[in-house]
Amino acid sequence: MSLRVSKPILVALIIACAMFMENLDGTVITTALPEMAKSFGTNPIRLSLGITAYMLSLAVFIPISGWIADRFGARTIFSAAIGVFTLGSILCGISQNVPEFVGARVLQGIGGAMMVPVGRLVLLRSCEKSELVRAMSYLMVPAMIGPVVGPPLGGFITTFASWHWIFFLNVPVGLLGIVLVQRFIENHREPATAPLDWWGFVLTGLSLSCLMYGLELVGRPEAGAAQTLGFLGAGLAIGLPAVRHALKHPQPLVDLALLRVPTFGATVIGGSLFRIGVGAIPFLVPLMLQVGFGMDAFSSGLLTFAAAAGSLTMKMSGRPILKRFGFRAVLVVNGAISAFFMMICALFTPATPAVTIFVLLLAGGFFRSLEFTSLNTLAFADVSSPKMSAATSLSSMVQQVSLGTGVALGAILLHLHLMLRDAPHGPLGTGDFHFAFVIIGLISLAAVALFMRLAPDAGAELSGHRPRGFAPERAPAAGDD
Repeated sequence: MSLRVSKPILVALIIACAMFMENLDGTVITTALPEMAKSFGTNPIRLSLGITAYMLSLAVFIPISGWIADRFGARTIFSAAIGVFTLGSILCGISQNVPEFVGARVLQGIGGAMMVPVGRLVLLRSCEKSELVRAMSYLMVPAMIGPVVGPPLGGFITTFASWHWIFFLNVPVGLLGIVLVQRFIENHREPATAPLDWWGFVLTGLSLSCLMYGLELVGRPEAGAAQTLGFLGAGLAIGLPAVRHALKHPQPLVDLALLRVPTFGATVIGGSLFRIGVGAIPFLVPLMLQVGFGMDAFSSGLLTFAAAAGSLTMKMSGRPILKRFGFRAVLVVNGAISAFFMMICALFTPATPAVTIFVLLLAGGFFRSLEFTSLNTLAFADVSSPKMSAATSLSSMVQQVSLGTGVALGAILLHLHLMLRDAPHGPLGTGDFHFAFVIIGLISLAAVALFMRLAPDAGAELSGHRPRGFAPERAPAAGDD
């Protein structure tokens, strides 16, 4: 008996492998930094420049990815992105000092900035709407698994092999990915592209770079408050003229007019609130298990893997759930359930049985993955084809900032609770983590208010759901007159 895979699912799996490579690489490196620092003869704090350089490359080049894909073809750019990322991985693995490593990470970041939005664009243009929910559920798996699997895998490779293999493992995956992309993905390109909005590119890149670096500094105790607030303030200050420019320019690089499309606007803005909470989870949970409960890294990793396992089980059930209940009901009810599972972590104590923690993290991973699949599918339901590349760039840009904000918020909440209990420099306790989980859960819950404003038949063409007694009306697509 032969196993046949439909072309949309095959395309989704190819793109998911590339994204998994990027997501995994971004997290495995954190546990390898001490050994890498010894190899370079420096300290881990200085080597964290490699993480920062990668993050800043993403911030600068994600906004331009859609325009480049329209200009040169989505398959061409996606293949090139994998190639650049793979080359950057090789250069990281053979780096002999900090400047070489930072330069290689910048190159990796350029490739990564193109892989996510252009990969999503390829999938949107390769799938019929009836297949999109199923295909997108496969695409969401690497985003859920990477942050969970990365740290323990990085520790394993560093301990039993060498930190160089963290980067060399990307090479066969990248080469295979390029071959599969060339074999199975069409090279769609727009027949005419507007001139590049250089001013918008510069303003957006500067603003996002300052914001992302400021958010990263929040989680670093050695960074002073003045420096952190300075970068955050600069990011906001530059962001204001960037927004004004985007609203006035006839063909802006960052098309904020897309937010007027009800489904896109609700999922991007509401999804940002949800992702802020989710972004804090991979930071808070392992820290609580190791610092608060005294677990070793391996035991903590076994428990946190439950969230990844939960996301894997979702891909088989997401499509029938959305067909039965529709996007609006799933986003509202499932969003509230997901927020509940974030807040329930506040009940964990060192005495809580490991199996209980595992099961609850497993369930939380399932519901968060279902919410992600719903958000990322519905976002493009009413976006017209000429605007699709701009929509994927804007969506990816906002997601990157939201997840970074979640990590920073997690660190801020821990420090805030330390100050509230009059121990600003004291050790973290379980109560500090409980406070943080409640707050991030409430922030994610706030997204439900925006999802409730969606039409009952929102995305019905994608989900196949038809509300009883409701006469559907097509939402205006971006680019419609």
